[in-house]
Amino acid sequence: MIRVLLADDEMMIRAGVAAILGADEDIEVVGQAADGREAVELVLGVRPDVALLDIRMPRLDGLAAAAEIRKVAPETAVVMLTTFGEDEYIARALGEGASGFLLKSGDPRELIAGVRAVADGAAFLSPKVAHRVIAQLSGERLSRGAAAREQVAGLTDREREVLALVGSGLSNADIAGRLFVVEGTVKAYVSAILNRLGAKNRVQAAIVAYEAGLVGG
Repeated sequence: MIRVLLADDEMMIRAGVAAILGADEDIEVVGQAADGREAVELVLGVRPDVALLDIRMPRLDGLAAAAEIRKVAPETAVVMLTTFGEDEYIARALGEGASGFLLKSGDPRELIAGVRAVADGAAFLSPKVAHRVIAQLSGERLSRGAAAREQVAGLTDREREVLALVGSGLSNADIAGRLFVVEGTVKAYVSAILNRLGAKNRVQAAIVAYEAGLVGG
C-alpha cells in the first residue's frame, strides 16, 4: 500500500485529489494538511511514502515545505501539485529535491501514475512540465555539457550505466530487471551515484545524465 499525505489550502481540491487517489486500491491517503507547516508536522507524524504538496499555501509554501521534508524525512518522496507551470516554480521545485511535478489541470491518470512512480523510486513529470524542462535543458546543454561530463567521468562504468537508466526514467525494479541484479544492488548504486554527483534526488541525477549525453533528447 502506498501511503500518501496531501497538502492544499483549498478544501475542495483536497477532496477531489483524495477521491482520485482513493479510487486506486493500492493507494491510501493517510493525512491532509491545509498549509505547508502542517504538512511538515504531519509527515513527521505519519511518515508517508509520498507527500503531494501544493505550491501556494499559507504559513509555509509548498517549496519551503518540500525543502524541510527532504531534510527531516528523506524517505518521503515529494511531488508538487499545482495549477502553475511557470519555469521558476519548476526549477525551484526540482532544486528543493522534489521527485515529481504535476499540474492540477492534468489527466487524473497522471496523478495516479506520478504517485506510483515516485513511490517506486522513480521520478515523474507531467508531460507539459517535461516538455518545458527538456526545452530549457536543450538550450543550456552546450554550456553545461562539459561540467556534466566531468562529473560523470568520476563514476565507474557500471555507475554510468545505472545513471543512464535513471535518466531514462526507469525505477529501481526496472533497472534491476534490465541489468539482471537484485533491487538492493541497484539502490546501492543509485545512492553512490547521488553522493558522487552531489545530487539531491533522481531528477537532478537524470538532468546530469541528459547534459552529459548519456540520455538522448
